[in-house]
Amino acid sequence: MNILIVDDELGLRHTLSLILDGEGHSVRAAADAAAATALLRDAPADLILCDVRMPGTDGLAFLDAYRESGGAALVIMMSAYGDDDAALAAIKRGAYDFISKPFRADQVLLVVNKAIEREGLRRELRQLHEELAQLREPGGIVGRSPALRQALDLAAKVARHPSTVLITGESGTGKELFARLVHHGSPRAALPFVAVDCAAIPESLLESELFGHARGAFTGAAAERRGLFEEADGGTLLLDEIGELPVPLQVKLLRVLQESEIRRVGESVPRRVDVRVIAATSRDLDAEVAAGRFRADLFYRVNVVRLHLPPLRERREDIPELALAMVRRFNERLGLRVRGVAPAAMRCLMEYPWPGNVRELENVIERAMVLADTEEIGAGQLPPEVVSPSSGAHPDADDLSVKRRTEALEKALIRRALEQTGGNRTRAAKLLELSHRTLLYKLREYGLGD
Repeated sequence: MNILIVDDELGLRHTLSLILDGEGHSVRAAADAAAATALLRDAPADLILCDVRMPGTDGLAFLDAYRESGGAALVIMMSAYGDDDAALAAIKRGAYDFISKPFRADQVLLVVNKAIEREGLRRELRQLHEELAQLREPGGIVGRSPALRQALDLAAKVARHPSTVLITGESGTGKELFARLVHHGSPRAALPFVAVDCAAIPESLLESELFGHARGAFTGAAAERRGLFEEADGGTLLLDEIGELPVPLQVKLLRVLQESEIRRVGESVPRRVDVRVIAATSRDLDAEVAAGRFRADLFYRVNVVRLHLPPLRERREDIPELALAMVRRFNERLGLRVRGVAPAAMRCLMEYPWPGNVRELENVIERAMVLADTEEIGAGQLPPEVVSPSSGAHPDADDLSVKRRTEALEKALIRRALEQTGGNRTRAAKLLELSHRTLLYKLREYGLGD
């Protein structure tokens, strides 16, 4: 946690810094209100320890000014002249707590740890409100096709039970959105929902990210850290792209699912956790198991209930409703006044195979709205590959194979991304909205590697 100490006594600033730094916090110190304001202008704080009586602007005046400027950190006031009236005045003016000098190290740490717990609960509540708002957005889960309704019905049924869920589907089909839907329909809805992309974290850091680490467990581990399983305790943890999980970590994850215990890196004592795990993947895990890249025993653990999300090309009847919902959302977000999609442009949207699924459609709609100079999105604002899917992306315009057309388009997009980035695969993966591992996999699959 980022902590700022504001006190005119050098010795106290030094002592508090040593105590809090020893607990792994990032600590800055200021001798007066002006210096504190300058430090906060450079970087915000999560918690402020401030003396009441200081030369110039006193602590309560600093607190008033800080709150008026929109400062949201928790503030603990300190005073050697502490009494009930001073404490009450501080609390009424927006302080979280009040501590009287002199104090022992354990007293300071008790008050600080209570503040940290409160801040954690406040962040979780804010995250919950944001997630609920996201689910209510017009561009959330939109559509009435039988394939989508079937997925929604299954999500509603499984949400009520603690069983592990495996969500499968191509990239961009909305796997995380469905995971949030399952979480919010469950008895754990008021508790944390934590998502981690297993493909986005370097293998060397993934164990620490999932399970946490002890202080000094490895170079750079200056403080102990809770892992994502502990962050999600009582709630739900989404392991996105679980197919990218290295085999050694698959073994440790299996143990967590079996024993409901995690072990931080560098610790020998396990810790109990109560987490509902939802796994998601764009890979064919059955094939990965057969190839020996994914453990069969872990597969059986995560595949208790499988929720498959159809690609957009298999629910084309949802495209008009999706597109209009996205237009409404981007109008609000971007301050635009686009009324809808012209018939010619809608025909292009309906005929395009959408290898990037809903995420790609969202990208195309936003781009078109930014470029549009009329009240409707026209075909002229759509990317060339959407207007003419056969040009450069598909070798045979009469070929009706969705699989071959999708593969050909993916190859064309990958080649284009590599050309734009001068062959830099990391940057190309970002342009394609793929993980680096997934791009490497597709390069091998399509024979596009060196």
